[in-house]
Amino acid sequence: MDLYNNKNSDTSKIKRDASVNDRIPDGLFLACPYCGAQMYNKQLGKYRVCAKCNYGFRLQAWERVELLTKNFEEMDSDIQMDHPEFPGYAEKLKRSQSQTELAESVLTGTADVEGEQVALGIMDSYFMMGSLGSMTGEKITRLFEYATAHTLPVVLFTASGGARMQEGIDSLMQMAKVSAAVAAHQEAKLLYLVVLTDPTTGGVTASFAMQGDVTLAEPHALVGFAGARVIESTIHEKLPKDFQRVETLLENGFVDQIVHRSELAQLIAKIVRLHTAEAE
Repeated sequence: MDLYNNKNSDTSKIKRDASVNDRIPDGLFLACPYCGAQMYNKQLGKYRVCAKCNYGFRLQAWERVELLTKNFEEMDSDIQMDHPEFPGYAEKLKRSQSQTELAESVLTGTADVEGEQVALGIMDSYFMMGSLGSMTGEKITRLFEYATAHTLPVVLFTASGGARMQEGIDSLMQMAKVSAAVAAHQEAKLLYLVVLTDPTTGGVTASFAMQGDVTLAEPHALVGFAGARVIESTIHEKLPKDFQRVETLLENGFVDQIVHRSELAQLIAKIVRLHTAEAE
């Protein structure tokens, strides 16, 4: 009888433990994608940065707005465009729109950053990996056109997996379309400041992400065109450990400065003020 009771007790304990585990939420403990350090999620702090290596965990567009400014007015939130009838594409768009509260993979508008008025664009990697679709390109183009008409600097945070395959050639055309708007803005002698975040790849890197007057980057962000495995299989050589990381880009002159996330707002405002003073 005692043996039976002991077994019953053990079974109940296992059931209770399983019940406790079921109530533990996901994401309490995280591993840094760059250095691998394990940490409790609250250790990331307000800026969601690894305490060991300063890698900035990926943010949604609205989260980044909260870190940069208290005065933001969104533009083109109701933009609508026709999309190709690619299988499952409409459902993916709706799911991303629901998850991010965005119409597309970029959030655009005007903002006051530390007292400086700017046209602000923030790409969101949580929206179909920040892929460059036709509506993404249209929103960024309109942002530059508005900034040119109202003599505003443009600050653009890039985050993208590249062109959106479901839209084919329409996606690739956005590279040229946005680049033309960037050129018109720069011809008006207005400032274009890019902040490269993790990851910035593909057609975005091959166009407007590398066309800024000033290029800043967050620590250890991945920036490149083709993926490392594709390049290795093409050239049949092992690539360096920090290949396509912004530290390597800085050494080779593609980035002006790597900036901790907590210092970005102040530095952006300082650069805008310096450019304004020089223009006057």
